[in-house]
Amino acid sequence: MRCLLASAGGLLLREAGMLLRRRSCSGPLLLLGVAVCLFYQTLMLARNRLRSGQQQPAADIRRKPSDEVLMEETRRFISALETSQRHTQIQVRSQLPPRRQRAVVLTGRHLVSDTEVQLYQRVLQHMDYEVQLSRYAETSSFLRTNHGVSGWSLLLCLSSSERSCLRRISFSHLQHHQTVNLLPGVMEAFSDAGGGLCHFYTRSHLTGPELPMRPYSCGSTNQKLWDLQDSAGSDSHSPVGALPPALVAMVNVYVLVTSANPLTSFLHDISVVTTNQEQRGRATKLRNFLLQQLGPVTSHEALGQVKKVVGEVLQAAVSTNQKQQTLHRCVLCYQLLTFTLLFSGSVTPVIVQVETDLTFSSLSDHTFDGQITKDLILEDTLRFLLPTHLSSDTHLSSETHTGGRQYGGCRRTKGVCLSEDEFLLLSQFQQRMKTPSAFQLLYPSISSSSSSSSSSSGPLSVSDLLIRISRYYELQRNHSCSTEDELTNQESALSDPQEGAEGPCVDPHLRQIYTDPPLTLTPPFSPRVKEYRAEVTFDTVTVRIRPEPISSACRVHLDEHRGPRMANYPVGLGNSRISILVTDDAEPEPVVMTIYTVHVYRESRPSLPMFGDHVMCSFVQDCGLLVQPGRPCGLQPFIESQSSLQTCSSGHVPGRWVVPCLSCSDNRTCDWREVAWQPDGCYHPIVDRPLLQDCMTDRKVLFIGDSTNRGMMYFLMERVNSSLEDWGKAHDTLVYRNLNGGRTLVGYSYYPQFWLEKSQRPTFRQALLQLLHRSRPLVNSNLTVLVVGGVQWLNTDHLRTVREVLDRESLSDIAVVVKSLGMGFHLPVDGIRSLSLKEIQELYRENRNIITTAKHYGYEVIDTFGITMGRYKEFLQGRCACHFHEVEKFWTSKFSDDMTSTTNGTGSTRTVPGLSSQSTVPDTDQGAWPKALSYHVRGPVNQVYSEILLSRLCPKTRN
Repeated sequence: MRCLLASAGGLLLREAGMLLRRRSCSGPLLLLGVAVCLFYQTLMLARNRLRSGQQQPAADIRRKPSDEVLMEETRRFISALETSQRHTQIQVRSQLPPRRQRAVVLTGRHLVSDTEVQLYQRVLQHMDYEVQLSRYAETSSFLRTNHGVSGWSLLLCLSSSERSCLRRISFSHLQHHQTVNLLPGVMEAFSDAGGGLCHFYTRSHLTGPELPMRPYSCGSTNQKLWDLQDSAGSDSHSPVGALPPALVAMVNVYVLVTSANPLTSFLHDISVVTTNQEQRGRATKLRNFLLQQLGPVTSHEALGQVKKVVGEVLQAAVSTNQKQQTLHRCVLCYQLLTFTLLFSGSVTPVIVQVETDLTFSSLSDHTFDGQITKDLILEDTLRFLLPTHLSSDTHLSSETHTGGRQYGGCRRTKGVCLSEDEFLLLSQFQQRMKTPSAFQLLYPSISSSSSSSSSSSGPLSVSDLLIRISRYYELQRNHSCSTEDELTNQESALSDPQEGAEGPCVDPHLRQIYTDPPLTLTPPFSPRVKEYRAEVTFDTVTVRIRPEPISSACRVHLDEHRGPRMANYPVGLGNSRISILVTDDAEPEPVVMTIYTVHVYRESRPSLPMFGDHVMCSFVQDCGLLVQPGRPCGLQPFIESQSSLQTCSSGHVPGRWVVPCLSCSDNRTCDWREVAWQPDGCYHPIVDRPLLQDCMTDRKVLFIGDSTNRGMMYFLMERVNSSLEDWGKAHDTLVYRNLNGGRTLVGYSYYPQFWLEKSQRPTFRQALLQLLHRSRPLVNSNLTVLVVGGVQWLNTDHLRTVREVLDRESLSDIAVVVKSLGMGFHLPVDGIRSLSLKEIQELYRENRNIITTAKHYGYEVIDTFGITMGRYKEFLQGRCACHFHEVEKFWTSKFSDDMTSTTNGTGSTRTVPGLSSQSTVPDTDQGAWPKALSYHVRGPVNQVYSEILLSRLCPKTRN
């Protein structure tokens, strides 16, 4: 036998050499042909030994079991493949200069900011690809000529650009090193032939046993899946003698097809599972789910049945189109599919849906969980496929392509004849089986190795070689691993809590920052970049954010150590900041490892400057939030009345917002910089600073309430003092004695202190008494002013308490101003209460009761609810969406004498003496004066009701 093999080897060498020399083929191809032929002969001999094993002595069988023979001979074949590949790479690299590979990503309707697009860019650039983005194949400079197959190595067609790819790309002209994420034959087989009927079911030659699949399971027309409750009812009883309970579940599995002829496919370990006890699905590892539901023995059988069912359907689908697949063959192309399986009381599922894309609509959080799961599978796919690809400069040169296809084997011998396609297919398959990953082999099935590889004495086919290679690595794993757990190259970021990785956080970085709506981050996201900026439009009032860590051993918290992993953030006008903490929670107290920061800038309402004719429009409430259902919403024509020229007699006169527009039917034609508050039938005069300072002399103004009340206080301080040099987010009691040259005192007490336990919170009575005592001596006249109110905590009981305390403290004659309720808590924000529309409407009625009660006690009222109702979207920073002011700091040398005054100027666009809500910013002196830190209260809505407060405290004007 040895002499025969050596003789055959010499003959093969001579024949291959002569053939390759005649075709001017290079050395690597010669080595490939000889090596493969020689090791093919050893495989044939090994198979003959196995087939004649029954006639061998028992001692020989014990000495050389069949598995060991197979392992040894397959190992030699694999070694030949690897050696040939290495020599080919060395040979070609020495002849050709290295070239950087180019990847073309067709985004279709996807935005560049979509995480899927960013993932492709990040991963491919890390793999040293030059990435070019384009919308469609027709718009890509690399795909417009030469059948679309020049100048690139990798083409990724996202879901909305697939048709463009299929139209433009000629798969029959693809070069051997080119990869496309589409297999046209597979897509056609699972396309909709009408009414959801799978296209491959229409083939007349589709014969054989009935497939474990519903015929009407393809295309978008079959969107209604099977009802799990019905399945549970129909198969509620387990088979007689079955130990585990009946499994009733809908399972989405994700399949990667890397070749259609011969069929090779892999199954990702992540699945989406929906049981009859769950309303929505969840992402989990399929093996773990089956183990939990069925136990170790039956779960292994069920996983095998999943592979068998999907493999049978795939084989039937691709076999109906093999002729076209051979014609349009692309060795390195691949296709991702979603198979929806129905378990209904049996370990053998049935396929009820097949889609030629990754779908996650059954997940409980489709927006985030779906995109996160998809990104994870896509990244796993890229890392599974691309590292094994030979780059464009390491394939056989173009001169050898023809010779390789015709003479790449051992012609005129009994040796195997491998074309370059077949060699590349086997090499890729061997590398994928060798490399640990999140994918497990689906087809060819290892269980079929004994029947398919030894059923015939003829030459081994490529399919037989694939089975031998897969069997080799399966046996190798069984020998090296004592458990059934398969190795993975990375941890799943989507594992269940019980599947979470234990141990310290060794890689404290984010995989991606997911947001809804998607934010365009600047710079584009990268795990190593810690600070980002993004802009959103005026109409974007909330952003949902979910950062995802690279390692599941790390935890993510928003804003603080114990903050949530995912949250809705209100986005106020201007700048907002979101802090993302990556922590190690292995210790009792989380340790912050990395901090990411996202600065979000929300644009103001778009304005159209008025240069010509315009009309005045008004609005009371926004149509997006109908607080008063019986009144009109949105812009309405405004007609000025003569009575508007008289001053208002109270601070709670109903009113409306007035703005100049080209048309009241389109708010995009308005100049929102000129919007003003117009009370019905009167106006609130603006108090100039000299009169204000004179009015506030010897007065003490005490504020009690929350941060919205505090915003009015700081506005008053800045207006009186012509500057604001002291500011803080006080949550206790403060007293300022240096206002107005020391002639005015301002005190403040925060209420309610909601962050304390209810039993530890000071009562309203206690907080009011503390404020009064710290501000003494107090005069029982209007020289002492008490301003009480907040967002939504105030009620008529508090007003009664004010009256009782003031009577007891002999201060019944002081001036009391009630700031009524205001808009806020109307957005769905995590961690705080969120009001429904019905609750907001009830709040409006409560506000009317507060105004009525305050008038009964003789108190002045500023109706902030009516003012904020129409502009509820124009809140500033804060999770409650209730702050219509913020304090900004800057360095300045001197304020202008009247920097914060707001005039009644009618100008060219305002025809009524309303209160302008255009917040003014103090001018800074550009001279060489010494700089000092100062603050400015910003916020046009806060400015309006704060000016009303000043006009009620100082009702007389110079006129």
